[in-house]
Parts: sequence; C-alpha cells; structure tokens
Amino acid sequence: MLKPGAILFDWDSTLVDNWPGVTVAMNAALTAFELTAWTESEMRARAKRSMRESFPEIFGPGWEKARDIFYATFEERHLDGLRALPGAEELLVELRDHSILLGVVSNKNGDFLRAEAESLGWAEYFHRIVGATDAPQDKPAPDPVDLVLAESGHEPGDGVWFVGDSLVDLQCGLASGCVPVLVGDDPISEADLLKWPPAFHFADCHAMRRTLTD
Repeated sequence: MLKPGAILFDWDSTLVDNWPGVTVAMNAALTAFELTAWTESEMRARAKRSMRESFPEIFGPGWEKARDIFYATFEERHLDGLRALPGAEELLVELRDHSILLGVVSNKNGDFLRAEAESLGWAEYFHRIVGATDAPQDKPAPDPVDLVLAESGHEPGDGVWFVGDSLVDLQCGLASGCVPVLVGDDPISEADLLKWPPAFHFADCHAMRRTLTD
C-alpha cells in the first residue's frame, strides 16, 4: 500500500455523527411545506448531495425558504448532538503526528462544518475545511478538492486519499484524481461499486489507523 502524503475526509458518518440535529432541521422544513417527515435512517440515506442540488428537487421553486428554515433550526442545536465516531480523533492525531496533511470536504454548509470542528477541538488538525457553497460546485465535482488542497504543496493524484462513507465520496475522489477510500458500511450497490470502485475499504476509523500508522 502506498501511504498518502495527504488525506481529505468527508465529515458526517465518516468522522462524526450529527444526524439527530440534521433530521430535526430537515423535518422542520418538510413540515412547513406540508410534506411527510423523515426518520433518521431516511435522512442518512437521502442526505448525500448538497442542499443547492437536492432542495430544489424536494421543495420546488420555494426551496430557498426551506433552506432558511433548515438552517435556522439546525443552528440552534447542531452542536448539542454532535459526537465523534469511535476512533476518529485517535486517527486524526496519529495521522498528524505522521506528518500527513489533512483536510475536510463535505456537502454540509461550510460555516456549520467549521463550527463543529472548533467545538470538537479538531480545527487545528486540518489544513483547510471546505463545505457546501465554499467552492463553485459541491461534491462530487472536483472543485472543493482543488480548494482544500490550494497552498498545501499537494496535488490530486496517487499521494492524496479521499476518504468517505458514501457513493458521492467515491465519485468525488475519482473525479478529482485522488485515491478513493471507503470507510464504514453505508449500503452501496454492487453496480455502483463496480463503476466507482474504492481503492481501499476500511470497516471504521480504528481499522484505518492501524493500517496507516502501525
């Protein structure tokens, strides 16, 4: 295995769990539009694309009102339910200590994303944290990868891993020319895995840490 010089991480379900807050905020918007509320499991399955891509399909022409309701609700509680996934902090600390450059590319709003990193005390681990709307296009487009690597001394290629839990992360890793790495057990169809294959698949952060730092 060629060990990377830089690793870009997805955020939710890769390093952290904040789905209760996301689900409450989404249901506030759905209720305001008289749409059926989602369960947390439905929220996890559906929240792969960025808001500026998915909300127009869900809410129609009034999607910006739904966005504002979501953000207002989420801002009130997104730090309360935030928790690190098992092994995530140990992974980040050891990668930093091995001089591997770290970054975040997420389809969560960038301001919320950076506030969550600060709340966990993780902001110092990352060269740059890029969220939705920070770049001209969001994942799976390569734009946020280019932005997070800017001024880092690293270019997309075999030396940069893109690590995430979902299909959109594999798509972004491949589209940007990085090494796509899957972590966790998020259900992805066999057909999609053949089309967008991960170079490596780790069960969790603990397994990834052991492989890269032992």
